[in-house]
Amino acid sequence: MIQPAEIQPKISLAQSSPTVGTFRERDGALEWSGRQETLRIEPWGPDAVRVRARLGGPVLDGLPGALLADAPPTESTVKTGDGEARLTVGALTVRVNAEGLIRFVRTDDGGEILAEERAHFWWPGPRLYTAVGNGHHRLEQRFAAYDGEKLYGLGQHQHGRLDQKGLVLDLVQRNAEVGIPVLTSSRCYTLLWNNPAIGRVELAHNGTRWVADSARQIDYWITAGTPADGQRRYSAVTGRTPMLPEWAAGFWQCKLRYRTQDELLAVAREYKRRGLPLDVIVCDFFHWTHLGEWKFDPKEWPDPAAMVRELDELGVKLVVSVWPSVSPLSENHPLMEQRGYFIGTQYGPMAHADWPDKEVASTVQVAFYDATNPEAREFVWSRVRDNYLVPYGIKAFWLDACEPELKPGFQENLRYWAGPGLEVGNLYPAENARTFYEGLKDSGEDEIITLNRSAWAGSQRYGAALWSGDIGTDFATLRRQIAAGLNTALSGIPWWNTDIGGFHGGDPDEKEYREVMVRWFQFGALSPLMRLHGFREPGMPLGPEMTGGPNEVWSYGEEAGAILERYLRLRERLKPYVLQAMREAHEEGLPVMRPLFLEFPEDQAAWSVDDAYLFGRDLLVAPVLTAGATARTVHLPVGATWTDAWTGETYEGGAAVTVDAPLDRIPLFLRDGARLPVAE
Repeated sequence: MIQPAEIQPKISLAQSSPTVGTFRERDGALEWSGRQETLRIEPWGPDAVRVRARLGGPVLDGLPGALLADAPPTESTVKTGDGEARLTVGALTVRVNAEGLIRFVRTDDGGEILAEERAHFWWPGPRLYTAVGNGHHRLEQRFAAYDGEKLYGLGQHQHGRLDQKGLVLDLVQRNAEVGIPVLTSSRCYTLLWNNPAIGRVELAHNGTRWVADSARQIDYWITAGTPADGQRRYSAVTGRTPMLPEWAAGFWQCKLRYRTQDELLAVAREYKRRGLPLDVIVCDFFHWTHLGEWKFDPKEWPDPAAMVRELDELGVKLVVSVWPSVSPLSENHPLMEQRGYFIGTQYGPMAHADWPDKEVASTVQVAFYDATNPEAREFVWSRVRDNYLVPYGIKAFWLDACEPELKPGFQENLRYWAGPGLEVGNLYPAENARTFYEGLKDSGEDEIITLNRSAWAGSQRYGAALWSGDIGTDFATLRRQIAAGLNTALSGIPWWNTDIGGFHGGDPDEKEYREVMVRWFQFGALSPLMRLHGFREPGMPLGPEMTGGPNEVWSYGEEAGAILERYLRLRERLKPYVLQAMREAHEEGLPVMRPLFLEFPEDQAAWSVDDAYLFGRDLLVAPVLTAGATARTVHLPVGATWTDAWTGETYEGGAAVTVDAPLDRIPLFLRDGARLPVAE
């Protein structure tokens, strides 16, 4: 049905040629068209819609994005008249006026939650298309700003802010900076910018603007509801995480790096000799023959089968580092280049990074496989399968440098199978995780987890865990990880962790650093994944022979070591609770690490707490984040009773309390009488 929109009586004469478009209802969706632009709004799950807009023709299907192919079936209604059209999906109503401007309102009372806003009364409007050639545009989508609004999510960043109102964030992938374009608002909506293009989002006080540097159409998804509702809806349309394997809920031991089979086994044996819990040990980079051959170097790892057998007997899983880069010395390089399996370039050579490799004195120019190419994914998996899974039963992988780590990172010069670099560049880490997820599934494996340094919207459906990258080793850096983890959680990634102790340095013999390690280890024990890693002093130059200083729990002296052991055992006692929280992520889409307002949205103070969080539903965690601290003040949300897990003292929610926090204690509070085995 096509119906011309009636002209609204208050169209400003100051506008440049005000557009009065045409409304159309098509297959349950609402379309508006005018001045060569097509706008399509369609139901996309309960209380949610997908909005697409394109200049110069109908909206396009099949472009790269995060949404699953099929929208959940949803009841909706479309009505037109009085110069506007309305599409209602449960709690969300979308109002479109005659000029194609959109307002999102609550169905029950008509209250506005978000609305488009013109940049200027003359030009441009809320949607701007600037041609960059070949049907691509620099796209801008503008929304109004609201006093008091708080904004969360947007992936993982190191700026230390939980509420990101007032910030400008690049939508790009870098080490420790992960762009995931999903936003949760205190105005009770969640919005996904369903576009993997390089760009930015500006969360200014005079408006919000999403920018894609080069793409073919605007595409976003929005749902109305509390932040918890938003997480449920968002995970349903982008894919929920698999159930975490039980072993992955325990303690992961790692360092840069165990150079040989004997070194790695000696560490695993020592954990077991000391009676300490150990579930995972990690084999880091340079264990390979050449970068991009994806197999053990027999000079350093002479009998991987025997190693894996012994680890199995000790109850320890082996995780192996797999990089997406391929050295020209690799046996796979000629075939992959011939078949077009590498990321290409618009201009210049194919190489994308300089990197050291074995049997060569200098760096070599390495290429990256194109994870957006299904044939390239299948080839890489075939090598990983034949060199790790089939002969040794290794089925868990550490996907490092998966941004990918290009040098320099000029996406405009890259050409992927899925499209130009500026249009699809942010997609890479999710597609890289997909390589291993689909490969393991096709090999008959059900327990799937990969550890990734980068991610994008939807990565969670491929069993991707994210860690916070190569970060510093001081209290200021530790403090920033709380906000980073909480915003990651609100970006749909429930499996998250940091390098406990940080990555760049840290001297195990230094008293000040030992304090950092103790406080970080306590936080790590109450993180979704618990993994000890870092490049400790004394370090070595980057290269195949490199290793760092010791990084096991006994490496930090008798006093600190005893505390670390205590929290290892706490994590072991809490594993059933951790797995229960992981099941909520798998079945409902709720994160494991939760900002206080996710459970207590009516508590206004909870929306500003950026130094504490809920671990699952019932445990409030308040890490100690300053040197020398022996006490900690924390806000306890209103609407619950809270019990100090160490002392048993009970508090009514709605106020801040100060509790003792000696070096061996991280403040923990149990919700409404919950019983968890915190105290020994």
